[in-house]
Amino acid sequence: MTNIQIPVSVLNLAPIREGQGPKEAIDAMVDLAQATEKMGYTRYWIAEHHNTATLVSSATAILIKHTLEHTEHIRVGSGGIMLPNHSPLVVAEQFGTMATIYPDRLDLGLGRAPGTDMLTASALRRSKNDSVYTFPEDVNALLQYFGPQEQQGYVKAYPGVGTNIPIYILGSSTDSAYLAAQLGLPYVFASHFAPRYMEEAISIYRKRFQPSQYLDSPYMMVCLNVIAAETDEEAQFESTTMQQFFLNVVRGSQMKLRPPVESMEHIWSPAEQEMAQAMTSVTFMGSKDSIRQQLKDFQDKYNVDEIMAVTYIFDPEKQKRSYEILKEVVDGR
Repeated sequence: MTNIQIPVSVLNLAPIREGQGPKEAIDAMVDLAQATEKMGYTRYWIAEHHNTATLVSSATAILIKHTLEHTEHIRVGSGGIMLPNHSPLVVAEQFGTMATIYPDRLDLGLGRAPGTDMLTASALRRSKNDSVYTFPEDVNALLQYFGPQEQQGYVKAYPGVGTNIPIYILGSSTDSAYLAAQLGLPYVFASHFAPRYMEEAISIYRKRFQPSQYLDSPYMMVCLNVIAAETDEEAQFESTTMQQFFLNVVRGSQMKLRPPVESMEHIWSPAEQEMAQAMTSVTFMGSKDSIRQQLKDFQDKYNVDEIMAVTYIFDPEKQKRSYEILKEVVDGR
């Protein structure tokens, strides 16, 4: 049997639960960080989304700082900072400041998508040019800003210089796999909502990887959905919260995270079901034994270096229990 001991981490989009507001969502984000830190999770990343009434993850750097403040040793980072929306210098200064206050606890995951609709993207943009296309240059600028004094240009990030904050390239298509490989950086694939190109992206990244001062060999992380519970039936029931979350995405509607339901049949149409299930096809779901088998099968096929779990469960205690079950599985308990 393949050894499935593997680092596990958390991604949180910071959704607002039905009946609650933004403050409760931020408190729940911190509470989950504290719980998963105690469980021994490696890192806790927070997403970036804009103009979405149901998520509070717009000012990602502020949420990261807030989480660092209320935890002790877990690494906290961005999953990700969407670079087209930000000046690399401002990102370097913000993260450089956090790294100065909380040394060796910060990760910077970088994405090239805007994390929103095009109208909101243009309201966020730092220029009228399409900064999606400058993503490689922007990543290189950040690597330089965090590097040693002797590699700096005229414009420097203070604080930031010499902090060597680890940079991760995020991707939901194959484009970023080429860039992560070329720069010799760790690569994180977004299978939690865009699994279609996962296999191809992993293959491209590993085949084309060029060793760098940051990494000797490829470091492949996959972000996926996990709904773990005491029984398969309970996990199936709890998963309807996730299904409703993705139905929201399919419809472009703004419903808060909803409690589980007995059946989704009367809620979605067959076409909506098909689209939502395509987005969530990479999901570990079930009891501890089921999760163990699914993780083993996944690792036999892809052998990734780290798994980052997203868990949409309405009841916060059951959400924590899901993360606990996953950690017990990888620890062989």
